[in-house]
Amino acid sequence: MTEPMPTLSIVEFDDSLAQHFHDINAEWIEAMFQLEQTDREVLQNPRAKIIEPGGAILFVEAEGMGVVGACALQKTGATSVELTKMGVRETARGLKAGEFLLAAVIERAEAMGADPLYLLTNRKCAAAIHLYEKLGFHHDAGIMADYGARYERCDVAMRYRG
Repeated sequence: MTEPMPTLSIVEFDDSLAQHFHDINAEWIEAMFQLEQTDREVLQNPRAKIIEPGGAILFVEAEGMGVVGACALQKTGATSVELTKMGVRETARGLKAGEFLLAAVIERAEAMGADPLYLLTNRKCAAAIHLYEKLGFHHDAGIMADYGARYERCDVAMRYRG
């Protein structure tokens, strides 16, 4: 018999979770790329860089495993919001934790009035891109033109269309 899937829940950011935010994201970025200066600034100062300017950080917790994923919504303009720093620990792959987290983050972004809600990524992140597409993100040249230069590794830009 297969093990039952652990129950997933969403947890709001508080300072006690800042290290999880850093570690989860540093783990996946360093596995595929190099941490850029903009990554370090956000990961080392999530309250100052994301929360205080009006953004949000949500975590996904798996029963018996603790915090296994994180994702941020970073305000980049009056209504523009970047979905950023989304990562799930290697140990939690296959639990649908990323999809569960992404759905919660999209819901939060809509509640914040995000327009546009967008993300920047790299084509090496094929599984993530597939998930983004599945939940309503579309490739967008305008987003690339407006925001893509923020990261050297960015070669994919997507806008949420629901």
